[in-house]
Amino acid sequence: MVVYVGTVVLRENRALLIRQAAGHSLAGRWSIPWGIVDPEEAPEIAALRETREESGITAEIEGLMGIQNLRPQGWVSVIFLCRHVSGVPTSNGGVETDQAAYFSLQELAALKEPVEPWCEWLVRRVLHGEYHSIPPEVNNPFQPLLAFL
Repeated sequence: MVVYVGTVVLRENRALLIRQAAGHSLAGRWSIPWGIVDPEEAPEIAALRETREESGITAEIEGLMGIQNLRPQGWVSVIFLCRHVSGVPTSNGGVETDQAAYFSLQELAALKEPVEPWCEWLVRRVLHGEYHSIPPEVNNPFQPLLAFL
């Protein structure tokens, strides 16, 4: 099974999107920050790492939004709701991304470039307040990993 992670990072009334660089499956499309969980890496750590690597943003997880099956072959994505902690949206020099920015609903609607459809649907739902998330359970005795129960 391949486990992917993604983040919807909020700052005020805007959500963070990254544009995939040339050579990637979503080249030229905007999406949420996402990537594969490395072996022996916790999904929440991978999510924050991918966000930082792809956008220059340091974020903090506020909750688990859900799980999305990506392929019948067993690919799955774990999606986290995050808040902006620090940093300015920047690409990683074309290695994976060539742009990063925060978008309001209005800015997203005015965007002339393609947005990956599932990511757009997800971000619109979050910006409209049409979502649920499970906050981390800090009193869970199984530490230091986060639990969402």
